[in-house]
Amino acid sequence: MNKNTSKEQNFWENKPLNELSETEWESLCDNCGKCCLNKLENDEGEFFYTNVVCTLYDYKNNCCSEYCKRSVLVPDCVKLTPDNIPMLGWMPKTCAYRLIHEGKKLPKWHPLISGNQQSVYDAGAGISHRSIKEEDAAFGTSYR
Repeated sequence: MNKNTSKEQNFWENKPLNELSETEWESLCDNCGKCCLNKLENDEGEFFYTNVVCTLYDYKNNCCSEYCKRSVLVPDCVKLTPDNIPMLGWMPKTCAYRLIHEGKKLPKWHPLISGNQQSVYDAGAGISHRSIKEEDAAFGTSYR
């Protein structure tokens, strides 16, 4: 049963991404944190997620601690738009923005479907319990 509280039920199924209000757009994010993970790309253009998350990731609230200033504080942070989603091959396969762009349905654990933000973590789709912050990672450290 859909517990979406938007005035327009299932807006994500009835509107193209470029017609969503700011509130609708933001509600698509399930706060899984996967897009905040550092990623590696191989020579074939395949992306691999590390377990290292951006220093701005807030584990308590499962979101960016400086969302409005993220692009200034982290120049590599990409602001999603309906226009750039097709070019972002690193977006998680479970990302609502990507799924909707590809004409697919949201997973049953997505908060717009379940009505419960915790369902993301209950389904194992969130990163908070299996990632570390950049400042805690040992980048460039040589082990002998």
